[in-house]
Amino acid sequence: MRSVWKFLGLAGVIGVAATGAVIARAERKRQAYTPEEVRARLQQRMAEANTPKS
Repeated sequence: MRSVWKFLGLAGVIGVAATGAVIARAERKRQAYTPEEVRARLQQRMAEANTPKS
C-alpha cells in the first residue's frame, strides 16, 4: 500500500512540473510580441468583431 502512495505522490509532482513548463512556454510566447504586433492583432480582432454576421 505504501508504494501506491509513493507512486501517486511522484505522479503529482510530475504533473505540477509539466503544468509549470506549459505555463512558462506560453508566457515566453506571449512576451515575444512587440507592441506594434499586439496593436495590429487587437485592431484586427476589433474589426472582425464589428463586422456583421449573416
